[in-house]
Amino acid sequence: MRKILATGLAMLMASVPAHAQDQLELVQADSGDSAWILTATALVLLMTLPGLALFYGGLVRSKNFLSVLLQCGAIAAIVSILWGVLGYSIAFADGSGGVIGSLRNFMFSNFVIGDGVVLRDGTTINEALFAMFQMTFAIITPALIVGAWVERARFGWVIGFCALWSLLVYAPVTHWIWGGGWLAEQNVVDFAGGIVVHTTAGISALIVAIMLGKRIGWPKTLMLPHSPALTVAGAGLLWVGWFGFNGGSALSADFSASTAIINTHLAASVAALTWIFIEKLKVGKSTAVGFATGAIAGLATITPAAGSVGPMGALILGLLAGGICFYAVGLVKNTLGIDDSLDVFAVHGVGGMLGSILLAILASSTFDGQGYAEGMGMASQLWVQVKAVGAVAAWSAVVTLVIGYMVSMAIPMRVSEDAERDGLDISSHGERAWDLD
Repeated sequence: MRKILATGLAMLMASVPAHAQDQLELVQADSGDSAWILTATALVLLMTLPGLALFYGGLVRSKNFLSVLLQCGAIAAIVSILWGVLGYSIAFADGSGGVIGSLRNFMFSNFVIGDGVVLRDGTTINEALFAMFQMTFAIITPALIVGAWVERARFGWVIGFCALWSLLVYAPVTHWIWGGGWLAEQNVVDFAGGIVVHTTAGISALIVAIMLGKRIGWPKTLMLPHSPALTVAGAGLLWVGWFGFNGGSALSADFSASTAIINTHLAASVAALTWIFIEKLKVGKSTAVGFATGAIAGLATITPAAGSVGPMGALILGLLAGGICFYAVGLVKNTLGIDDSLDVFAVHGVGGMLGSILLAILASSTFDGQGYAEGMGMASQLWVQVKAVGAVAAWSAVVTLVIGYMVSMAIPMRVSEDAERDGLDISSHGERAWDLD
């Protein structure tokens, strides 16, 4: 049996292009690593459904709650299909020029299977598992943008936009950084998605919010969260799921996964407390929504740095996340007058970019960090991180603008005024989330 398997694997490897074979190594799968990444995959999917759906759903008015849940669910479904058909191949198949992958893994084809597996950066999980784990990241990233358009975007436009966005923004940026692309070649560090996930989603959310315009009555009419309890429950699920998000990004059950989870938890804790402390000083009360939002800001900020910093760095990032993201909310809404309804840019965008840049400082041994790649120092790492954030932000903004207008030519971006006043649950879906009669 082993001889047959070895022969089959050799034949399969022979079908891989020569340049790809140079980057692959056949090894025995590690059952412990595989079990952990299987678990982490489930945890990251939990972050979108029901974690993010409940977090966002609790923040909108009751007449729009169901629409948020349905958008998150539909995005998860369409992105999963597209990831299997084309997205994974664009992101991780060997390409040319370091910009985009090839079609080698079109329709999830040409995976190396069996007891021998393909190593990626020294890990020992099979490629099918790696692809599924990465699928959950591809799902949650466009789902994060939902918070920018809640209560006014047309459902058909949402699905069309997210489908194209996952292929034209998320997948290429993933290739640049995690797929061996041009930024990876410059030693950019993004442990779990501060640039790939949070910068792309945050910048795109800001652009979409500007394109859609303000909700009817905003900001003069108070639009309070209909269920802070659901928001806190959703934040709790996100917090737990983030252990898989960051800890799973080590792609192994080892010290790096453990330290990533420790850093994740510390940053979220400090950011949540910082947020409600500022609330107490400014408005006289600490709120449940503030605690939940602060925790998410801390989680987004530690994401790129979870594998680079030590506990001291995690505490510093959490403190900065709670303060800077808090004031970013006011800057976007009050100063700039942009109705980024659920603060996607201020929390995820600002947090992700902040952590992506500051990791170059906090990875230093001065802060008990994990150090830098060979040949990299603080100054060179800082420059590379800033360059990567700038390039990805620019790409995300331009392509989001193009996709938004392209889809709107077939499906209007925004529902009618009557539909918006009635609420999207009834006007778009013919259902109510809550039967209060």
